Amino acid sequence: MSKLLKGAAALLGIAAAAEAGGTAYFYRRTMKRYNAKTERTIKMSGVDWEKYFPLMHERRDWMMNEPHEDVWITSHDGLKLHGTYFEGDGGDKAVICFHGYTSQGLNDYGSLAYYYLRHGFRMLLIDERAHGQSEGTYIGFGTMDRLDGMEWIRWMTEKAGEDVQILLHGNSMGGATVCMMSGLKLPPQVKGIVSDCAFTSAKDVFTHVLHSMYHLPAFPMIQIADKLNKRNAGYGLDECNAAREVRKAEVPFLFIHGEKDVFVPCRMCDEIYENCASSKTKLIVKDAGHGESYYKDTEGYEKALDSFIGGIMK
Repeated sequence: MSKLLKGAAALLGIAAAAEAGGTAYFYRRTMKRYNAKTERTIKMSGVDWEKYFPLMHERRDWMMNEPHEDVWITSHDGLKLHGTYFEGDGGDKAVICFHGYTSQGLNDYGSLAYYYLRHGFRMLLIDERAHGQSEGTYIGFGTMDRLDGMEWIRWMTEKAGEDVQILLHGNSMGGATVCMMSGLKLPPQVKGIVSDCAFTSAKDVFTHVLHSMYHLPAFPMIQIADKLNKRNAGYGLDECNAAREVRKAEVPFLFIHGEKDVFVPCRMCDEIYENCASSKTKLIVKDAGHGESYYKDTEGYEKALDSFIGGIMK
């Protein structure tokens, strides 16, 4: 009997070690900036991006020929954060854009910049912490980035003046960020929020990815990763949840999501939308995958922006 017990204990020890090793591997490649690879994220999105490359390159070249400059702020916890600022026509409309996981501002908004700059907006494309030229070891997944976003709003208000009308636009992780920002006390200059393919929380999207793409159970990996992240990055994976934060929203929302998003399923958009306390509208783009909505239906996307912006800005 004692041999059986020892054998069972040994097997449990091996299993526990395997779980710990698997969690450490998952955590390192997901939460730390130099292990979280853009190529892997693109593959997981399930979108054939190559067919959009001609438009992307044309629009990005146009954008980079517009006057712009590098700008910097310091986060509440001492990180140097980077953004790229486009003056536009120097008027009183401005948009602050938040990119997706493993990307950066100039990458995610190279095409939409054509819309915003031609519509007279000042535009600020930020690099979220641990991305692009911004400092940081651990990725914020919206929880930390929402606080950085408040600093960027202050920067824009100082740059453009107290009468500036600010729109927040976020894509994927950036979408979750702007949803989470709606739970904070936003200054009166913020007139509306556009959330494109946002996830509800880091915990929810990791659980979905583990189940659907890796065919692994979320327990206990998510729970262990949560404790690791609280220790290392200062926040838990469900500490700030976009679907909960929008219950406190006071500014209007436009929610956009691809119907066939396999990375962040459309049900997450539905959950956030249903919980949103402020005035809201929703665009679900047929046959669009993760982050693909603008390219799948450019005309419909821009019409939704026209209608939304026309209702919230002078």
